[in-house]
Amino acid sequence: MADSPISHHSPDGIQQPPQTDPSNEQRAQMEQAYQQIQRKMRISKMDEGIKHKVMVLSGKGGVGKSTVATGLALSLARQGKKVGLMDIDITGPNVPKMLGLGDADLNVEDGQIFPAIGPHGLKVISMAFLLDGPDTPVIWRGPIKLGAIQQFIGDVAWGDLDALVIDFPPGTGDEPLTVSQSMPGIDGVVIVTTPQEVALLDSRKSINFAKTISLPILGVIENMRGYTIRGTAEPNTKVSVIGPSGVPLECNTDEGGNWTLTLDVFKSGGGEASSIDLEVPFLGSLPFDPGIVRGGDDGVHRIIADPEGETARAFDSIVARITEELEGGSDQSLRIT
Repeated sequence: MADSPISHHSPDGIQQPPQTDPSNEQRAQMEQAYQQIQRKMRISKMDEGIKHKVMVLSGKGGVGKSTVATGLALSLARQGKKVGLMDIDITGPNVPKMLGLGDADLNVEDGQIFPAIGPHGLKVISMAFLLDGPDTPVIWRGPIKLGAIQQFIGDVAWGDLDALVIDFPPGTGDEPLTVSQSMPGIDGVVIVTTPQEVALLDSRKSINFAKTISLPILGVIENMRGYTIRGTAEPNTKVSVIGPSGVPLECNTDEGGNWTLTLDVFKSGGGEASSIDLEVPFLGSLPFDPGIVRGGDDGVHRIIADPEGETARAFDSIVARITEELEGGSDQSLRIT
């Protein structure tokens, strides 16, 4: 005969309900509740340990948002700052490949995930580290995806950081909304666009998204603004080049015969015009640089491959502008030190 639950009697003789062990479902619920409490405590501790958190958004894909987010993080890191980079693009994570970390393994200790370490000590977390292979798709519905994002926020051991840069998938959907609601102390949003009118239209949606949920807008970055070509000819003479639109572009050579022209492959100035129209800061522009494409494929970001080049200098200038915006965004000093 199977054992039956034991009934207990109180001192007054009233029979108490039988006492049984918690079911497997109850144990799972208790464990889940305990993990959520732990995660909330870690998030609170993380907020204290990370001085600045910056979200990088774009209205549409193909504008170089991940490249820009990676460049911003590297620009800070090579200045000696302690920087983290969170690749929150669950279905299309590309940051590890750009940094040459495709084969990196993550360590997990005491329920916490330790980020991979990239150039200049940059700490990196990405869904790409958790996939079986680079061609493995992530086919998740919203709730599972949001659960993974919350784990990225609460279960990663970032330690003390001067700045955490967060790279998102294109658009204004679940991911940025979840992070903005789950991660305390977001300092602001950076919007990445190209000069194309289609990209500008979508970037304006990202700006209004940030305004709607009351996130500070640090500013707009115009990527792929112009491609600079150089050459030599007779000193102090005029050089003419046919531009992308078929219109001749002219410049004069210097005393050494050197000349430089910038071709507006995707127009120029649209990002700055949009920022003025929507009354948000313009952080600066980045050149159209074929070296960024090669570097992304080779796992060596342009800032690492050519740290004194035009692209690296442009990133440094934008980071300085972001720092100025952080400093001016509060009565207290928000300086990245």
